[in-house]
Amino acid sequence: MDAFDLSDVEAARVAAGRLYEEFLRVDSMSAGLYVLEAGTADPQTPHAQDEVYYVVSGRAEIDVAGETRPVQQGSVIFVGKGVEHRFHSIAERLELLVLFAPAEAS
Repeated sequence: MDAFDLSDVEAARVAAGRLYEEFLRVDSMSAGLYVLEAGTADPQTPHAQDEVYYVVSGRAEIDVAGETRPVQQGSVIFVGKGVEHRFHSIAERLELLVLFAPAEAS
């Protein structure tokens, strides 16, 4: 069994100077923590895998294939592979648990 503490993942992310810190990778899926500060832009592009975002904390909006929705703590968002998506209007620091299936390409 593997178990993870998001505070440890966040510390590794900060130490590495990245927006995204992967903490789990198996063939069928990968998982990571993605953090965007209030007022910043989301630089991501579409992925070759399906993905699920769980909003751990923060408030923002997300555009998925031209549809905009507000997100906040507890929101869950599914984005199909290859679909354009981006977080924006980030009002509070956004911490996102991200699951890719299958595992995100390196």
